[in-house]
Amino acid sequence: MTRRSKNSEESHVSHDRWMITYADLITLLLIFFVVMYSMSKVDAEKFKAIAESLSIYLGGGASENIGLMDYPAGSSLVERGESSLDGEQIAENPEEENYGKGNAELETMTLEGIKAKLDQFAAANNIQTKLVSNLEERGLVVSIQETLLFESSSAEITPGAHAILEKISSVLAAVPNYIRVEGHTDYLPIHTEKFPSNWELSVLRATNVVHILINEGKIRPERLSAIGFGEYRPIGDNKTEEGRSKNRRVDLVILNSIYDLVEPGN
Repeated sequence: MTRRSKNSEESHVSHDRWMITYADLITLLLIFFVVMYSMSKVDAEKFKAIAESLSIYLGGGASENIGLMDYPAGSSLVERGESSLDGEQIAENPEEENYGKGNAELETMTLEGIKAKLDQFAAANNIQTKLVSNLEERGLVVSIQETLLFESSSAEITPGAHAILEKISSVLAAVPNYIRVEGHTDYLPIHTEKFPSNWELSVLRATNVVHILINEGKIRPERLSAIGFGEYRPIGDNKTEEGRSKNRRVDLVILNSIYDLVEPGN
């Protein structure tokens, strides 16, 4: 190759290749901003609910960084109505099954509404110290002290308790959420032919309450579960009579529907 032809080839070499790289970079930046903009349109409430559900399912517990009560997912009684203790007509379709598909904020309002109804009923019957409801992260916990339901060391529900449980059921029957019935005792030991320990007593008490909720309260059985904790989940001081009376209780836990994912069968 002659010197002239070599110089001719060099003269045709492009010095603008940097523009191709620059154009690729600009295109990638444009795509990045489009993606970021589209992500900003995601429903924050739904995203949080999905993240919490995955956290519970994969990790076996609720995320410490996300407050469930800020956005519990689930169908709302505002949409389907609820029964009341004082005869107000609210319910329309209590058999509807739409677990975990409703608006998060509305479900919080629903649990608060149930709590308000139960508190009103307790105050009207002067049993507000024995029928106590509290909103917790896992849902609404309705604590019923032993004296409203049973005789001492017995699991047989008293006649007066039937009326109380029926009134409570009239509210809970319209809620699609799962309901966990938990039996608790104090730490004083029991040893009879029927109850070798407080475990058996707490389990049978919870089970008998479940039967009332199903047979008289008309709550669908697939929504219910019965658990006995014996004396091992106290809320009062077992060294005092007042504390022990608080510990002898049955808790009705209306679970936030965000926990539906980890329920058996779902």
